[in-house]
Amino acid sequence: MSDPQLPEPEPLRALIDALRRLPGVGERTARRMAYHLLQHDLAGASQLGVALERASKMLLHCESCNSFSETALCQICASSRRDPSLLCIVETPADQNMVESSHGYRGLYYVLMGRLAPIEGVGPNELQFERLIKRVSDEHVREVILATNFTAEGETTAHYLAEILRNRDIKVTRLARGVPAGSELEYVDASTIAWALQERRDT
Repeated sequence: MSDPQLPEPEPLRALIDALRRLPGVGERTARRMAYHLLQHDLAGASQLGVALERASKMLLHCESCNSFSETALCQICASSRRDPSLLCIVETPADQNMVESSHGYRGLYYVLMGRLAPIEGVGPNELQFERLIKRVSDEHVREVILATNFTAEGETTAHYLAEILRNRDIKVTRLARGVPAGSELEYVDASTIAWALQERRDT
């Protein structure tokens, strides 16, 4: 019979529980991370704590694209070099970064900060679709590119958005199928995203 697990000090338990909130991190991985930081990298642990607190207090959502920013308008939205007639809708800031890294897009963005997932209780209200519609209604927008992920939830989100945008005087396109089905933009190489943007299709 194995020995019962030793009780963990409350600060250690709290750290493990906090690390478990990260995507893909379970109990064992969180414990391993916590032990590593406390045993071998106290300076790193302090740096991580300071950076998290600073980010949570100083970052806000861009008034235009909804991505993270230190100012009311992020650098991309404030740039005069971007094409305001193109609006690319992505699920997360990580997806936005991947589209940017393709160097094949010079328009603006709107970041949903999620995707429709009814089973998880995430619907149009939770994603503030009214704010998105207001953004799309800007007189400069001529084409909306649906760049949600090619997962079941991403496809559902793209289909829903295409339906509500269809009756507006705006061209609505979707990334080409060069992006593999079931994949997320965050993990797709930049050249594939660039091709998918170039070969985007009408919805």
